[in-house]
Amino acid sequence: MKILDVISKETILTDLKSSNKEGVLKELVDPVATVSGLNKEELLTVLVEREKLGSTGIGGGIGIPHGKLKNLGQLILGFGLSRKGIDFESMDGRPTHIFFLLFTPENSTDLHLKLLAKISEILKNEPFKNRLLKAGDRSDVLEIIRGVDKEF
Repeated sequence: MKILDVISKETILTDLKSSNKEGVLKELVDPVATVSGLNKEELLTVLVEREKLGSTGIGGGIGIPHGKLKNLGQLILGFGLSRKGIDFESMDGRPTHIFFLLFTPENSTDLHLKLLAKISEILKNEPFKNRLLKAGDRSDVLEIIRGVDKEF
């Protein structure tokens, strides 16, 4: 499976408007809920509960909010870009610009961890990260991901 197998163009946001963590989570959830037919509030609750365990802001300008859902049939991945950056309570205390949103079925721990690891791995690539930061639209984001996307 590849990242492009689980992300859809509709769940990519290249100009997040929110200036705080909760607002960004809401923005990221909106298109995912629309595409999947899942309840926005349920998705948001899962993310907020996960954030209470510790921020998913991993540093270096990156956030990977994620959660597991009982009745989810497949992985759902979203992407968001905050041009100005927001305080996402990252480990390094720096603003977060790049967000990958991940929802997995509750019983797919292995797949969940593999996708988190894959996203973390590709985001260590500074040229890739810089291209994402400059992406103009959804198509650009997909094309940039396509350049590094390998099976996980």
